[in-house]
Amino acid sequence: MSPLDAPKKIVPIVPAPAAAPPNAPDGDEVSLYEIRRKIYPRAVHGWFAGWRWALVWATQLVFYGLPWITWNGRQSMLFDLGARKFYVFGLVFWPQDVIYLSVLLILSALALFLFTAVAGRLWCGYACPQTVYTEMFLWVERMIEGDRVARIRLDGQPLSARKFAKKAAKHAAWAAIGLWTGITFVGYFTPIRELVQAIPFTLGPWETFWILFYGFATYGNAGWMREQVCKYMCPYARFQSVMFDQDTMIIAYDAERGEPRGPRSRKVDPREKGLGSCVDCDVCVQVCPTGIDIRKGLQYDCIGCAACIDGCDQVMDKMGYARGLIRYASQNAMRGHFGAQEMWRHVLRPRTVVYGSLLLAITIAAGAALALRNPLKVDVLRDRGALAREASPGVIENVYRLQIMNTAEESHAFTIRAKGLPGIEVVGVPQPVQVAGATLATVPIRLRASAEAAAPGAHRIEIEVKSTTDEALRRDEHSTFFFPRN
Repeated sequence: MSPLDAPKKIVPIVPAPAAAPPNAPDGDEVSLYEIRRKIYPRAVHGWFAGWRWALVWATQLVFYGLPWITWNGRQSMLFDLGARKFYVFGLVFWPQDVIYLSVLLILSALALFLFTAVAGRLWCGYACPQTVYTEMFLWVERMIEGDRVARIRLDGQPLSARKFAKKAAKHAAWAAIGLWTGITFVGYFTPIRELVQAIPFTLGPWETFWILFYGFATYGNAGWMREQVCKYMCPYARFQSVMFDQDTMIIAYDAERGEPRGPRSRKVDPREKGLGSCVDCDVCVQVCPTGIDIRKGLQYDCIGCAACIDGCDQVMDKMGYARGLIRYASQNAMRGHFGAQEMWRHVLRPRTVVYGSLLLAITIAAGAALALRNPLKVDVLRDRGALAREASPGVIENVYRLQIMNTAEESHAFTIRAKGLPGIEVVGVPQPVQVAGATLATVPIRLRASAEAAAPGAHRIEIEVKSTTDEALRRDEHSTFFFPRN
């Protein structure tokens, strides 16, 4: 019998046990989850760091400054939930205007999709509140405790008066920023000047709760959790890859140019030693706020802040090498060795054209709707107590209630007329009706018509409400007029 024909013995495959750490004693359990390793981001300067700080200043000047701007004798931006009015500079929105909030959310989503398809997580890296406040808190930390090496050394020291003082000063500054952020946020819903004057003695329980809540959230997220929010709590990190394609510009490491990496003197020609441009200095890792190594490729932890680009460019300048070992580039550009112009030409592709076209069209439509928005709104409600009654011999009367909403901030006088039946007239209300700015007035009216004006039953009529000073402020609302049957 040939050896090939001999019966084969089946050997069961048993999974190998997980390897224990080198110094772990026998019998110890090994956790499947890594304990958080504290990250000490190194300060970095450069083109992208400048843009990041420019957006920090821009967003925070808007956020902290808007509630203090006065517009038409009131706060420029105020969301008065109690009165159900939302003031945005010269515009006053009511719950009936929720369509504009829907449009705003759609525009925000489309803008996010467009920016992500073009250049990855631009929002996360430059304008996300988590990024902005983390930058601010890190700046405070560096000012008090020093840069990366100083902070690592300080944390490794035993507790002393000096260490306690530095830590206390840092956390006090963080708490102050968080508290003022909470006050400002609540100041968008309660007039901020009244809010500040009420602190701490006459502040209401709800204002106190929300100030402390948002203050603590800012302190905890930007001071303690930092990259954990981006990596584990933010849903955007999980579904961002759906909006990427091969032409999306990402933070990319040029492995073809950089490998094999290794340290060397500035005077050494890397080609003679068979080395790439990467000197393996780990600066790109040290400046990363999420602590990743971009040289391992694109990772969901990368927030696209480009700090590694600035750090690597500084090292390349010192070594006398060309910049761009780490740069914004698409995967197609890296594979095809595209130049900048060719890479930017690939930005205009079906996905970005669709996003951009929709964004532009909806923006224009929303802008036109706001510009042509009629600040007069009218609702006609019939009196449910009696459909019709005979006011005098041969005269039929119907009772209505008009809700006239003047969303403009100026007071207007309105005349009320009825149309649709011969001889129909408005009685029981002095005309014109004065409605103050940004208020809702309820006006009871009675309409009278001759019993011979129409057959018994319901008849369609129009009630016209028109400003006495502005012809554009006019509404024609439909209703019905009932004639009783004999």
